[in-house]
Amino acid sequence: MAAGPTPSATAASFRPPPPCFDYRAAVLADTRAAAAAAGDPALAALVDSGALVRVPRRRFGPVPAWRPPDFVEPEEVWILGTSHLSPDSVADVERVLRAVQPDNAVVELCRSRAGIMYVSSDASDEPLLKSNMFSLGGAKFFGAVNRSINLGGQSALALRLLLAVLSSKISSGANRPFGEEFRAARKVSEDIGAQLVLGDRPIEITLERAWKSLTWDQKTKLVISLFRGITSTPDTPQDEKTAASPYELYQKLSTSYPSLLQPLIHERDMFLAWSLKRSKAVNKSKTVVGVVGKGHMNGIVYALISDQGDLRFRDLVGRASSDTWVSSLIKGLVRDTIIGLVLWALYEQLQAVL
Repeated sequence: MAAGPTPSATAASFRPPPPCFDYRAAVLADTRAAAAAAGDPALAALVDSGALVRVPRRRFGPVPAWRPPDFVEPEEVWILGTSHLSPDSVADVERVLRAVQPDNAVVELCRSRAGIMYVSSDASDEPLLKSNMFSLGGAKFFGAVNRSINLGGQSALALRLLLAVLSSKISSGANRPFGEEFRAARKVSEDIGAQLVLGDRPIEITLERAWKSLTWDQKTKLVISLFRGITSTPDTPQDEKTAASPYELYQKLSTSYPSLLQPLIHERDMFLAWSLKRSKAVNKSKTVVGVVGKGHMNGIVYALISDQGDLRFRDLVGRASSDTWVSSLIKGLVRDTIIGLVLWALYEQLQAVL
């Protein structure tokens, strides 16, 4: 019998925005006033389009009692919504960072994906058009694999590799390198002296939580679906070609597997909000700018202004398990056998696709 995962004790703390919540309406007045004060007409255009919002400290939820007394949240947080394959987003990032002059620039990346910001068109070992949010980057491939296994396990590694191949395939039609806005954020941050902050939850933990949220039947169907997407003919329907960003791909997966919506999107929205206002990196900052995929903006703004301080950092990254050592051993043997077969088949696909 396929049994679903046991909900965690903190599940109630992960509150997604209600259907009626609109981030633009929630902070429009504050954002328009600040954009006008910045003196750059282009900022006003970004505000009107919904790509740029500002959340002042007074709109944040209450500071929790457990917060260290020497911690002071940023005076204001700006959030710029981008498209990972749009040249316009590169210009938007450069304009906003230079106009706002933040102390910190928080990007929607984790340590395992930070290499995206340093990939150049001269890199022969990892062409820009093949790089994506799921790629295993870094100076040493096996070091990246080891980190991925340590944080998320073999299942998360296999899922990540499958998503990397599929993401490369469905985004190839855009004929643009992935993540140029993150490279722009790094370069401008260096120019203006802003601290660059990795604000996303480790992808290994996200994929591990996503995998555990599925029943065994759903896991089997998902793996088969990903393989079909990888091995399908190049004549891919246009609606699939548009799913070039991780957020869009996650949304498509969540439509078929609703339990994925929580770990892939809602929890990461809250993690990004945490990074923007409560991470050690932003302590005593005046201004923080977040560079994130535009699909995350509604969830992040809601998390910033609705947080009641009842959610701890450990809740956002926790990986609790109620399995006994016997069941864990049996599952581990089955899992490793399956993962070995998946990785072998994936290697064959990587040779052909990448």
